[in-house]
Amino acid sequence: MEVTSEWYLVLSAVLFAIGAVGLLIRRNPLVMFMCVELMLNAVNVTFVAIGTELNDVGGQIAVFFVLVVAAVEVVVGLALVVAINRRREGATADDISVLRG
Repeated sequence: MEVTSEWYLVLSAVLFAIGAVGLLIRRNPLVMFMCVELMLNAVNVTFVAIGTELNDVGGQIAVFFVLVVAAVEVVVGLALVVAINRRREGATADDISVLRG
């Protein structure tokens, strides 16, 4: 059995759907960040699969930029989540109003 780019696209769609459902259902900010990361990695798999199919390096370059955005998102997001959890144990996404000052 040969693994073609269609398999990677299906895998990417499944990962993206799992991340989207998790983002919509869960209220824990840390889990929501993990779901966003899952969605970004699904997009990366798509970029690489399509780039390989078209024999183009553009997909891999796009993955580099997505990884940079994901790293920045993790740094800023985790800092916010830790700051909120220090003020309120078991904080949910609804507790973001704490950031108003």
